[in-house]
Amino acid sequence: MPLIEATPLVLALWAVIGYLLGSIPSGIILARVMGLGNLREIGSGNIGATNVLRTGSKKAAALTLLFDAGKAIVAILLARFFAGDDAAQVAALAAFIGHCFPVWLGFKGGKGVATYFGIILVIAPISGLVACAIWLTTAAISRYSSLAALLTAGWTPLVMFYVQEGYAFYLGVTLGGLIYVRHWQNIQRLKRGEESKIGAK
Repeated sequence: MPLIEATPLVLALWAVIGYLLGSIPSGIILARVMGLGNLREIGSGNIGATNVLRTGSKKAAALTLLFDAGKAIVAILLARFFAGDDAAQVAALAAFIGHCFPVWLGFKGGKGVATYFGIILVIAPISGLVACAIWLTTAAISRYSSLAALLTAGWTPLVMFYVQEGYAFYLGVTLGGLIYVRHWQNIQRLKRGEESKIGAK
């Protein structure tokens, strides 16, 4: 975390705002609006872009990716503008938690990968671009979205440390750890060779 300059009340306020923004279930909303059915009954039942892609709609998947990243970006930029960098990082973490554990869905949300990218790209742009490159390269070679996310979450904090991103490094480590927690079942399926590849129906 950066130096704490905002009051606890202000930080709490931006934590709530970040959580509420992050908890917007973009994938479910888009699937319903675009007539793709109940996302919970499709593929893995996850609300993220990878599962939206299993509906066969690349457009819906791309929009889900953009909205899931965008809601974190909005939370960070608003918090930074009105309350400073410390509030921005609190809002970022809260938005990630909101996506993974949305109150509207019984705290059963997504894996947080797109939201993670939105956060890193704003908080630490250079590391964010490297993170995107790691994900794209791994996904292109392996065709496993989960493996790409895991390698990205593991390597990005090291990149952040190397390029001296300051206090953002600690946020990167925290988010990376949460990515691994959220992908625990994926890790087990990867070990067994049962993980679904990108684009699998």
